[in-house]
Amino acid sequence: MRETGLAAEVANVVEPVLVDLGFRLVRVSVLGATDRTVQIMAERPDGSISVDDCETISRGLSPVLDVAEPMPGKYRLEISSPGIDRPLVRPSDFEDWAGHEVKLELKEPIDGRKRYKGMLEGFEDGEVRVAADAGKLGRQHLGFPVSLIADAKLVLTDELIREALARAKLRHSDRPGDGAELDEDDLED
Repeated sequence: MRETGLAAEVANVVEPVLVDLGFRLVRVSVLGATDRTVQIMAERPDGSISVDDCETISRGLSPVLDVAEPMPGKYRLEISSPGIDRPLVRPSDFEDWAGHEVKLELKEPIDGRKRYKGMLEGFEDGEVRVAADAGKLGRQHLGFPVSLIADAKLVLTDELIREALARAKLRHSDRPGDGAELDEDDLED
């Protein structure tokens, strides 16, 4: 799942810069018709990002976007983390977050339905696997080709919050000389 249109043009410009800075692009969104906002979600390879990282990214991208001009006119640049209820955009995202609830929106309906909500089972053979309610058939194990998915996002649940805290604590404990405890307030970075 990749950006299209103007967001794709911006992504093509910013992704190499993000990689050089040590980050990976999660998603680019271009919002608004007159007062445009370019939202760039990024993270470190370990899934973390801090407020200082967002500032570093902004300072690195602003001059590149000014020179490349992937979009005409004025716009506001916003850099953010994907958040706990993050969008899922890469096959690895679907694997990494298997076992958590997900919402999917398809580009085209299947049997008249474009939206699904269920337990993410992972990514296999080019398909996102989900256990979801399939109407009269009850709960089914479904596979959606990644090319058919317009949007995928984790659902904010208590279990997802616990998992995000555990992952953040693990990342934090891996940093040399830092044994501080993390709590839910630490996830706001």
